[in-house]
Amino acid sequence: MAEISKIKKETEEKMGMTIEFLDETFSRIRAGRANTHILDGVHVEYYGSLVPLSNVATITTPDAKTILIQPWEKSMLKVVEKALINSDVGIMPENNGEVIRLNIPPLTEERRKALVKQTKQEAEDAKISIRNARREAIEDIKKEVKNGLAEDVGKDAEEDIQRLHDKYIKKIDEMFAAKEKEILTI
Repeated sequence: MAEISKIKKETEEKMGMTIEFLDETFSRIRAGRANTHILDGVHVEYYGSLVPLSNVATITTPDAKTILIQPWEKSMLKVVEKALINSDVGIMPENNGEVIRLNIPPLTEERRKALVKQTKQEAEDAKISIRNARREAIEDIKKEVKNGLAEDVGKDAEEDIQRLHDKYIKKIDEMFAAKEKEILTI
């Protein structure tokens, strides 16, 4: 019985990590509104090492179409600007000598459709991960049944794993629907 509890716990942890990863991935997908998470992957050279942009500057969104980056050291303005230009953010920074401004351009209909498609693919990948966790758990339960666990206990455990699977698949569908609505809202 302890082994079954361990299998359920590990499976729920795997599924939970999948949801966390999907949430983080969705936060990086630009939906036409200013979102500081699109800069999470930007690193700058700071005293000989590469550090995340958030470690050397304050990043804010004063309005829905602008991201404001204020380096803590004035000497970092050019370095931050260069890092943004070389990054895959795809937005040209405006440096006024005090702060760097990123103006988020409105998304075209074509770009919105591409983002929805990308979001759907990310959601599908997460569902595959959830299904794999379910499959592994059921295989482990079947091994336990072969090793002497009562069959009805094994069946109950499989049903619990299926309920867990259904709960997380529903959560992914809800997350996708919310992100799709966010992308398509003009």
